[in-house]
Amino acid sequence: MVGWAHSRFGRLDGLDLEALIGDVARDAIGHAGIDAGEVGGIWLGQLNGGFVPEIFASSLVLQADDALRWTPATRVENACASGAAALYAACDAIESGRVKVALVVGAEKMTGVSGAETTRILGNASYVKEEAAHGLSFPGIFGLMAQAYFARHGEHSATLARIAAKNHANGVRNPWAQLRKDLGFEFCNTVSEKNPMVAAPLRKTDCSPVSDGAAAVVLVDASLAARFPRAVALRSRAQVSDYLPMSRRDAVSFEGPRRAWAQALSAAGCGVNDLSLAEVHDCFTIAELLTYEAMGLAAPGQGGRLLAEGVVSVGGRLPVNPSGGLKAKGHPIGATGVSMHVLAAMQLMGEAGEMQVPGAELAGVFNMGGSAVASYVSILERAR
Repeated sequence: MVGWAHSRFGRLDGLDLEALIGDVARDAIGHAGIDAGEVGGIWLGQLNGGFVPEIFASSLVLQADDALRWTPATRVENACASGAAALYAACDAIESGRVKVALVVGAEKMTGVSGAETTRILGNASYVKEEAAHGLSFPGIFGLMAQAYFARHGEHSATLARIAAKNHANGVRNPWAQLRKDLGFEFCNTVSEKNPMVAAPLRKTDCSPVSDGAAAVVLVDASLAARFPRAVALRSRAQVSDYLPMSRRDAVSFEGPRRAWAQALSAAGCGVNDLSLAEVHDCFTIAELLTYEAMGLAAPGQGGRLLAEGVVSVGGRLPVNPSGGLKAKGHPIGATGVSMHVLAAMQLMGEAGEMQVPGAELAGVFNMGGSAVASYVSILERAR
């Protein structure tokens, strides 16, 4: 990764999908200091599903620079992991020797439809015949996961509130975040008119917001890295896919994420405690809690201790989501996985501003699609 760009996340009424894509593509190319004509392949991560009318968006990236004309461009969709899927597809092309320079863009324009339509679109990323068709939305799916966790390990509503409060506090320091307000533990832990129950036991503060946004990264073959002023390498990466129906698996075990983390850490030749920070997929606070345990930071049912001991807080042994995570940063579906890699790269280059984790040397990134169906884990390190 030798150049990147990140838009603000939130309700961006003045920007359509094309503008979001074009802005970050131009900025990433400029940040890398390359000519757009050097790009040998383009990958766009985007869910769509009906958020915008354009169902053929891959060539919108070419609008960023006329020199991109004739460059192969492909749209990649893998639910909420579409961004990481696009990035991994670009890595595959580079590793095959077919491409030397790749441009990856993740983007989503979500706020142009109603809240009910947003719920319907996202619900279609479930196993529809058993889940969405019976009225089960994603807050409902993760609410059931939280209920199952509570039944197995005790009531943990306060633990989820601590995750929300942590990430909101971190989001204040992120200039691209959608929600830049420190809400505090008491607000997050209390059901109120401003923090209603959405899908028990998940409150509004346990759920990531609906967002517009985009991020982009320029990837190059390792043999070219020396010519760039900044370079962050993917020391390892792993993708794991599980059954789509929740009825065929124990969702609370987070087995797919657990396997992806184990594979990525093993391939990187390191352990979870060697990481300086992690950006993980907290679409709902229960997902972050389960991720602590899946990545090996805590035994099943013990993830809450990491919050009580400050391990995963900024200043702790392994800060998790110093960007504010999806909870505060926002979750424009296709952009999320690219955003995570960009923010981790900023940390490793010492360019994360107020979010900076001092001395960051190794970062973990976890992007997830669906209810732990598609799991992508990257281990990043500074290469220059």
